[in-house]
Amino acid sequence: MTTARFPAIVDSALREAGWQPGRWDMPQAEAWADRLRAHTSPGGHQHSLSPAAVEAWAEFGGLRVEVSGAGRQIARTPFTLDPLRGLHLARTFSDLGRALETEVSPLGEEAGGRAALAIDTQGRVYSLDHTGDWFLGPDLDQALTTLISGIQPERLTVETAP
Repeated sequence: MTTARFPAIVDSALREAGWQPGRWDMPQAEAWADRLRAHTSPGGHQHSLSPAAVEAWAEFGGLRVEVSGAGRQIARTPFTLDPLRGLHLARTFSDLGRALETEVSPLGEEAGGRAALAIDTQGRVYSLDHTGDWFLGPDLDQALTTLISGIQPERLTVETAP
């Protein structure tokens, strides 16, 4: 059964990972928030936490989406939605947030840690890897569609930052 919320391929991949409509684990999301809030990097950086991030964690946190192979435009890679995968990236997320003039929270990782996933206060989602910073979508639903469908994300530049 698919929902109108996601395209069939996205809905199927999310369900295989354990998601279902109505999934909501706020106690786990709050535990992640507490852990991130308590962490300070050696340089004194702390994580920013927003309602958009906590809500994303409550609905999708803990999912490991196993996709691979050709996508619409690029190869699809597995990803995990677990904010603690970005625990030690407080400065990285702070720097991205400063560049975007917003606050950015960890969301998870792609490809076993080769890219970090982040979400800002408005719910926009980004991927950060060794080649640059990428805009995955204006909200988590679109970002999940981008990742699962293998849609080429937009590289963030001064001209393209949302």
